[in-house]
Amino acid sequence: MSSTPHARPEIFGLMAEFHTAEELIEATQKVHAAGYHHVDAYTPYPIEEVSHALHLKRSKLPMIVLGGGITGGLAGYLLQYWSSVIEYPMNIGGRPFHSWPAFIVPTFEMTILFAALSAVLGMFALNGLPEPYHPAFNVPRFALASRDRYFLLIEARDPKFHADETRKLLLDLHASEVSDVAH
Repeated sequence: MSSTPHARPEIFGLMAEFHTAEELIEATQKVHAAGYHHVDAYTPYPIEEVSHALHLKRSKLPMIVLGGGITGGLAGYLLQYWSSVIEYPMNIGGRPFHSWPAFIVPTFEMTILFAALSAVLGMFALNGLPEPYHPAFNVPRFALASRDRYFLLIEARDPKFHADETRKLLLDLHASEVSDVAH
C-alpha cells in the first residue's frame, strides 16, 4: 500500500511515564525546547507549571462568556422594552412605558443565565467534548494517570516526530517507560 500525504501514521504517538511532577515538568520543557509542538501531558491533579511548560494558548472561554453575558443582558432588556413599550403599552399607576429601573433585575438575571450557559457550552466545544475515546486509553499503564503517575504524549502528527529519535529523547529525559500509542 503506497503512502499518501493524508494517510494516518501507523501510531498516534509515543507516551512517556514519569514518577514525579517535577520530572514531567522538566521533560515537558525540554521537549518543547527540542521543537515539538503537538504534545500533551496527563496528571492526576491540575499542575499549573505543566500548562506553562506546554506553552498553551490563552483560553477563548472568557470572551465566549462575556459575549454570552452581553447577549443575555441585551436580550432581557430588549424583551422587556418590546413588551412594555411597543407591543403591550399600559399606563399603570402613572409610570412611563419605558420604566428602565423596573427592567434592571430581570436584565441582570438574563445576563447571568446566558453567561453561565455559554460557559458550559463553550467549555464543551473548546475541549472537544464529549470524547468517549482517545488513543491514550490504549496504553495499559495510562490508568495510573488518575492515581500517581504523570504522562507526556508526543503525537506522531508533529513535524519533528520520528519514532526512534523521539523515543530516544524521551528515554534520555529519564522516563520510566515509553509506550507506543496505537490509534
